[in-house]
Amino acid sequence: METVLNFINGKKVESKGEVISPIYNPATGQQIRQVRMSTAEEAIEAVDVAQSAFPAWAETSPLRRARILFKFKELLEKNFDSLARLITEEHGKVYSDSIGELTRGLEVVEFACGIPHLLKGEFSEQAGRGIDIHSAMQPLGVCVGITPFNFPAMVPMWMFPVALACGNTFILKPSKTDPSLSVRLAELLKEAGLPDGVFNVVHGERYDNEILLKEPRVKAVSFVGSSAVAAQVYKLGSEYGKRVQALGAAKNHGLVMPDVDIEATANSLLGAAFGAAGERCMALPIAVTIDDETADKLVNALKPKIEALRYGPGLLKDGEKEMDFGPLITQQHLNNVTNYINKGVEEGATLVVDGRGKKPNGYENGYFIGGTLFDRVTPEMTIYKEEIFGPVLGIVRAKSFDEALDLINKHQFGNGTAIFTNNGAAAREFTYKVQAGMVGVNVPIPVPMAFHCFGGWKDSAFSTLNVYGPDGVRFYTKMKTVTTRWPEVNVNSKASFAMPTL
Repeated sequence: METVLNFINGKKVESKGEVISPIYNPATGQQIRQVRMSTAEEAIEAVDVAQSAFPAWAETSPLRRARILFKFKELLEKNFDSLARLITEEHGKVYSDSIGELTRGLEVVEFACGIPHLLKGEFSEQAGRGIDIHSAMQPLGVCVGITPFNFPAMVPMWMFPVALACGNTFILKPSKTDPSLSVRLAELLKEAGLPDGVFNVVHGERYDNEILLKEPRVKAVSFVGSSAVAAQVYKLGSEYGKRVQALGAAKNHGLVMPDVDIEATANSLLGAAFGAAGERCMALPIAVTIDDETADKLVNALKPKIEALRYGPGLLKDGEKEMDFGPLITQQHLNNVTNYINKGVEEGATLVVDGRGKKPNGYENGYFIGGTLFDRVTPEMTIYKEEIFGPVLGIVRAKSFDEALDLINKHQFGNGTAIFTNNGAAAREFTYKVQAGMVGVNVPIPVPMAFHCFGGWKDSAFSTLNVYGPDGVRFYTKMKTVTTRWPEVNVNSKASFAMPTL
């Protein structure tokens, strides 16, 4: 059985850890690889290596760093097909979705290639008589990224391109369910000219996070995962003096106004709720209407579309039409999603389309579940309150715009949201008043481009600075402000004991 290795100091290294985690092809349920969990000593070794590589990398000019990232970008584009196939093989998402994930990650690399401009700082000439002030943005040191299974390429690339461009070294700890892509990215970075030790990959269990969080030489930690773990990472990292970005769960709502084109809106909801089998933190699993007539029309439009969804393996033979979505990541997660659907029925939601127990022909051992639609979901129900992370869409019937907005704002999560409308006044009021970090107007999945920032509100994020974009540069640097005065020729100075003023 092929073993996925660590990547430390420019080389693939097999761990000596005793715990072995199987890696499955979710479409077939068959084990295809394994990954050995690292020991505490191996995690510390990665820190040793990253710390040793930091001084030289920090002193490398931003232009040189950018040129390495430009080469990395070129290698990513050259290897898009093989990288996408690797994502699909271990995660299960369809091939075109894997290409989309890589593209969104590539956009952050492109943003980071502009680092010579982004690190310019500020300058004030003659701030006082004969006094100039300038600021410099300098790297922190060793940084760590802890990433989830649902985006094995994109989420790591939210982090490390900006961190490396700013002059930091980096340790990536990917999900154990689909870890191979991280090691492949490390190989491409090395091929692009990144010095050994600047980027490292270490595999481990969730409880191994604490080793890196406690390590004093680690200066910053970026985490994406469940809200419960994100809160723990933020608390523990902060206690140990780290900078921490910790992004958690979501329950994104789409407000459907009565003036919409129902067919177009149903199609938007279809892709947002069921793409990647719903395993996206920016999926849209709740649609809120403000009158029963709109709700009825929406349910009637969605029902046949969901029943017609094609789900199956993410990789097909030549000439076969691609599926709409693939399997869930593991058998355990399939069980969890199934239990949520059971709970929805028990708690009184109307099950319009039932995706339980459905398997594509020839893939009976895969982790598949069909698209599911609930109507008359209420805020007291578990399927409303908790993130299901599967292909389940719920319709909530509010009685007014204000009631719908209040529902969204009272939810514990505030990652993203959207409004579907042709009414500019309603859209403006919604975007101004809604309590969520990312908002779409007729855009069902409002993930910002790389030159903006990604981040939620409330229990969806535990940090003051968001991921990538300008916030990413600020997160991975520390500001130094220099005030300069050169003595005038032949002028006698005297000591002054008052607070300096300009």
